[in-house]
Amino acid sequence: MSIVPVPRVAVIVVAAGSGQRLDAGAPKAFVGLDAHSILRHALRGVFAGPPAQVIVVAPADRLGDALTDAHEAAGDLRDLAVVVPGGHTRQASVAAGLKAVWPDVEIVLVHDAARALTPPAVFERVVAAVAAGRDAVIPALPVVDTLKRVDGPAVTAAVDRAALAAAQTPQGFRRDILETAYRVASAEHTDDAALVQAAGFPVFTVPGDELSFKITTPADLDRARGLVGSAVPAVAPAAAPIDRRPGLPRVGVGTDVHAFGGDGTLWLAGLEWPGETALHGHSDGDAVAHAIVDALLAAAGLGDIGTHFGTAHPEYAGAHADTFLVRTRALLGEAGWAIGNVSVQVQANRPRFAARRAEAEAALSAALGAPVSVSATTTDGLGFTGAGEGVAAFAVALVVPA
Repeated sequence: MSIVPVPRVAVIVVAAGSGQRLDAGAPKAFVGLDAHSILRHALRGVFAGPPAQVIVVAPADRLGDALTDAHEAAGDLRDLAVVVPGGHTRQASVAAGLKAVWPDVEIVLVHDAARALTPPAVFERVVAAVAAGRDAVIPALPVVDTLKRVDGPAVTAAVDRAALAAAQTPQGFRRDILETAYRVASAEHTDDAALVQAAGFPVFTVPGDELSFKITTPADLDRARGLVGSAVPAVAPAAAPIDRRPGLPRVGVGTDVHAFGGDGTLWLAGLEWPGETALHGHSDGDAVAHAIVDALLAAAGLGDIGTHFGTAHPEYAGAHADTFLVRTRALLGEAGWAIGNVSVQVQANRPRFAARRAEAEAALSAALGAPVSVSATTTDGLGFTGAGEGVAAFAVALVVPA
């Protein structure tokens, strides 16, 4: 086994945020881009950069997932990877990472996992600038939009963008400078450069990169997924183990149940239901979509939803119906099946489906590429669905040889 030299650079990767604005049903860093999480992609860029100790700061309940991502991204350099629990704020998380920096490290970079596609060249530029004598360095891009100062809806003045730049990460610092800034900090700052500047140290820039955008909103996530090649995981083609005679259709039955009590907004039948309590689940808890997936997989002899989308697949944390249905359609196609139609019944006291039934059918049909019909019942107040504790869905699917 080769001995990895002790690096003089450390990169603290901040992955402890909740990602509330992303609203993906999981901490942002653990949402999938393709077959892997945002964090895994971010770490690939880190380990492809200058040799460094890599410290991942993750939520306390995701330390195992973070370590798995770190080891997979590091390959033979896994001895350089450390995972520590984060704090209640970004600043507290970086401080926790600083405590884990090895004694021989002289340069510390702080990088947001949400900037998952940052090229290794950006890390190289930052490290080179600090090594050349700068106390603090950030990658930045010129502001290209026309900017206005506003007071409510009224524009009060134009802003000269020539003196402005958009800050990115990784932000690099002499270790002693960053530790001093954290030791004397008396307020929260939006990034580490602001904290260092507040402590009286100068901050300089190097060119950033357009790929180093921050994944903050669902639109950002869609953009990142497009850039890595696909909005759905690339897995091995499925093969149906059940023999079939040419031209013979098959029928499958699927069911799914979720309790109310999840975080965020309710998603059901491929639609968002503002004002309704969310369902609890690994993804968004959409019992209707999940029942459809189970019925289709059963009809094609391809297992069940847990086989392809369960908790062993963190990339589906927070995913919505369209992601599940598009991928299921692909799995059936790879196995030689085409979808005929699907019928699904919802059992729930809420939400009320009557006004949005056509909208739900259109959304599900568009994602699946086949007709989907939806019916709903309240079960006359009987059972857990009648008591308003959750939602059940039952689906029947027809598939035919492609």
